[in-house]
Amino acid sequence: MIRMAARPLAWLLLLGILLVTVLPIEWRPVTGEPANLERLVAFALVGFVFVVGYPRHWWLVLALVIAVALGFELAQLLAPSRHATLKDAVVKVAGGSLGVTAGVAANFLFTRLVPR
Repeated sequence: MIRMAARPLAWLLLLGILLVTVLPIEWRPVTGEPANLERLVAFALVGFVFVVGYPRHWWLVLALVIAVALGFELAQLLAPSRHATLKDAVVKVAGGSLGVTAGVAANFLFTRLVPR
């Protein structure tokens, strides 16, 4: 049940991050937190939810999260009001990697602790 809900949620989160990444900067939601923390948490959440949705394919999820982080950062070169930086890409990759790791750990614990 959770897995089936996580799959569309993961894709929606990814779409949301894409929109926030490439739309004009003034359309970007502001949380009041540092931008790097926002990036880290957003990609960690995406990585986590993807692994929950696709637990057997965590390594593909990791590759997807890394590719998307780098691709979204490069896509900012096409938006006049945005700018791509290596530092931002590294933060996104780190966040996604942390999320995937947390998802793998959560799946492992869930399968060991919850009886079927």
